[in-house]
Amino acid sequence: MIPRSLRELLDSTHGQRQAEWQGRTLWLAREPWGELVVSLQGAQVLHFLTAPDAARKAPATQTPETGRAAGASPAPNAARKAPATQTPDAALEAAESPAADADESGLVPGGWLWVTPTPQQRPGAIRGGIPLCWPWFADEHTADESPDRSGPMHGPARLTDWHLDAVDEHEEGVELHLSPTQRLHSQLLVRAVIQANAQRLHVELISEHVGETPVKLTAALHSYLAVANVQGCRLTGLAGARYLDKRAGFAEREQQGELGIRGPLDRIYHSNRPLVLDDGERQLTIAKQGSDSTVVWHPGDDLPADTSAQAGRHFLCVESAFTRLDPVWLVPGAQHLLGTTLSRAESD
Repeated sequence: MIPRSLRELLDSTHGQRQAEWQGRTLWLAREPWGELVVSLQGAQVLHFLTAPDAARKAPATQTPETGRAAGASPAPNAARKAPATQTPDAALEAAESPAADADESGLVPGGWLWVTPTPQQRPGAIRGGIPLCWPWFADEHTADESPDRSGPMHGPARLTDWHLDAVDEHEEGVELHLSPTQRLHSQLLVRAVIQANAQRLHVELISEHVGETPVKLTAALHSYLAVANVQGCRLTGLAGARYLDKRAGFAEREQQGELGIRGPLDRIYHSNRPLVLDDGERQLTIAKQGSDSTVVWHPGDDLPADTSAQAGRHFLCVESAFTRLDPVWLVPGAQHLLGTTLSRAESD
């Protein structure tokens, strides 16, 4: 779920382009395989929608010509030979058109990720999508080089500008390579890789040690997943896992059965298992790499200032991370890859 203004930018996009939104430069793609939006502030994925997802929302018998007659804009790559049934392009047009009204939350339905309808102005970070928390996460400032370790919450990576180094296109999807425009740590380099196609979204955060002494770091891919209603979501795959409950002073506990979301929570699970998020309307599989911590967070009614009560009902954070439970010590010459992969659950 994304703000209407971002949806309108996408609706005027055919193929790939860059555009300004909320004082930030975005890279947008609207292709036969689906849609992708990345903010170059923070190399942050803001939106992802596959063509098969859009087709589920649109009338199965609608043709591209019917969609245009109904007021949709021409589909990208319209010159391609189209079958009699609806194409992925037409499905995206029909399901995510400018005519789609934002609901009372200020968000337009559609997509696997959530973005607040009232984002902070720069230099603040955008709440939503997949922020990159690096080289520290939350209050774990072990890699913070400021004199009193008072660097920004979740590290500087999500606040700085990133450069789009390469865009590798192919018929099935796209792969982006990004790096910060400025050095963020004296001994560490970082880069991001984003892969999107009609089946999945995959994000990698790669840390490389180019200094002379070991560095202890933590990080997270702070994914805000769009849900119909957070109260009623079910997250399977954590049964029996130990976790630290941040709302209870980091008390250590064990998950009894599968996790149902019924109120505020902030937990760090010691688990590397893939999970399935079911919100009653969609099931997403969340897999990861280079991570033994899974952070599950929702603030309940105590929402941040940039999120209304209505908008706050529509996200749940499920984060691939390495935290105080499993910090990474990088030695000179070493690399570490933290990855997260979102895909539609097979049973969905």
